[in-house]
Order: sequence, then structure tokens, then C-alpha cells
Amino acid sequence: MVGNLKEVELLEQKIKQDNRGNIGKNIREIRVSKGIGQTELVRLLDLQGIPITRECLVKIERGIQHVQVEQLRAIRDELNTTYDELLK
Repeated sequence: MVGNLKEVELLEQKIKQDNRGNIGKNIREIRVSKGIGQTELVRLLDLQGIPITRECLVKIERGIQHVQVEQLRAIRDELNTTYDELLK
């Protein structure tokens, strides 16, 4: 039970974006380069059980909202990319 609680706490952590690396900008660039719209990405994330709205994705891409670990993992999977590319 304790292991599961720690896993849940980790998934709920938020990753702050700063001026040294813009996760949101990288998400947007990768998404656009693959021809995936915001609405489509949100739908794909929803199918994975990741509750996110288009408005939330817009804020993440603009760098005004922190991305949660579980969101970042799902975005990585749906965009078929790596953490290195998202975090550069």
C-alpha cells in the first residue's frame, strides 16, 4: 500500500517550467511537426485516462501552467518522443 501511495504522489507532482528549458514550447514544436492538433492530442490523452482539457494543454504549451508527471509521460507516449526531446 505504501508503494502505491508513493507512486500516486509522484504522478501528481508538477514539473515547473523555467527559462532554461521550455517544456511547453518543446511539446508544441513536436506536436506540430507530427501534424497533431491540440484537440486530437487531448482526445488521445483522454483515451489513456489522462484528464486534460484543450485549455490546459494551451496553458502548458505557453509555459503558464505546470505539467504533471503523468501528463508528461502520456504526452511523451502519444507524440512518440523522448524525455530528452521534451526537456531540452
